[in-house]
Amino acid sequence: MMDIKVITICGSMRYSKEMMKISEELELKEGYAVIQCVYNVDGKKYEGIDASILDKIHRKKIDISDAIYVVNIDGYIGNSTKNEIEYAKKNNKEVIYHEPIE
Repeated sequence: MMDIKVITICGSMRYSKEMMKISEELELKEGYAVIQCVYNVDGKKYEGIDASILDKIHRKKIDISDAIYVVNIDGYIGNSTKNEIEYAKKNNKEVIYHEPIE
């Protein structure tokens, strides 16, 4: 049986639709098990949500992953994503970028 790599998608939620498509491709074409955010896929604004809880949830997803996949469309990496990259590196996770970084 082949070893299946678990990857968490990281990136700005402004690219939520692109993240869905990328996740589909990573699973169906590349054979990865993909973990991604399931909220904000329709651009909905959330009121009264504690962002620190969402950060903890996302870090837990990174903890159980082998790697993160950074959706850096047009080179954009926001502060939250930068923090996730640092967290992943600190925890010896592979970091894969959608677009080459300079």
